[in-house]
Amino acid sequence: MALALYSRISGPVAEPGTSQAKDPVVLLHGVFGSLENLGVVERKLAETMAVHSLDLRNHGRSPHADTMSYREMAEDVLDYLDRQGIGKAAIVGHSMGGKVGMRLALDAPERVSRLIVADIAPVDYEPHHEAILEGLQALDAARLASRAEADKVLQDFVQEAGVRQFLLKNLVRDDQGAFVLRLNLKAILENYDDIVAGQESDSAFNEPVLFIKGGSSNYIREQHRDKVSRLFPNSTLRVIPGVGHWLHAEKPELFTNLCERFLTGELD
Repeated sequence: MALALYSRISGPVAEPGTSQAKDPVVLLHGVFGSLENLGVVERKLAETMAVHSLDLRNHGRSPHADTMSYREMAEDVLDYLDRQGIGKAAIVGHSMGGKVGMRLALDAPERVSRLIVADIAPVDYEPHHEAILEGLQALDAARLASRAEADKVLQDFVQEAGVRQFLLKNLVRDDQGAFVLRLNLKAILENYDDIVAGQESDSAFNEPVLFIKGGSSNYIREQHRDKVSRLFPNSTLRVIPGVGHWLHAEKPELFTNLCERFLTGELD
């Protein structure tokens, strides 16, 4: 059953059922994130087009569920499009959000006009979030008095200050004033194999697709080319040099410029 995802809508939004000059754009964040992660992209694109930023299930303000396969998460997004009266949209997804976008494009190609996939490929990945998961579990079990104390707990597991600050955005106060994690950590742990899984399909998505790779990231590799070409034959790859997996945060102007040019057909 699809979940009703939390969203933030910005830009020149048309009334449901009416047409507008450009297809709306849907932004999908990565694992452990929320719609806030793509806020820079949202603000830039919203200058000229309608933008729908979503919290995926078990993240941000969206509902929680025990399962989170890519097919389920794609169905959540499709349900959102239906409820908003959007017949076709462009999708921009980072990491896990990119895999959700790929799944949606493969399962419902008539609903996706263009797809941007940021630093992820439609392949299986080895588990690689062990330290982050252990750190989040430590936070979940701790009785925290402040965010500084939470950061100190995380330091035993995650050395990079930027990654810790990203993770700590999930820390909020409940009705009693205690710090709690807003994401559904239990579901992420139980469904981790699904999160690192790749995409398969008997048919291809033939509309334009842009893969954007971080030059210092190893998430998109040469050995992924054949599978990408089979599933997304009308795809191109652009590399942003000198950035890692968080390319949209490290070089936001370059990343958003690529997105804008692709979405308007300038890169075709």
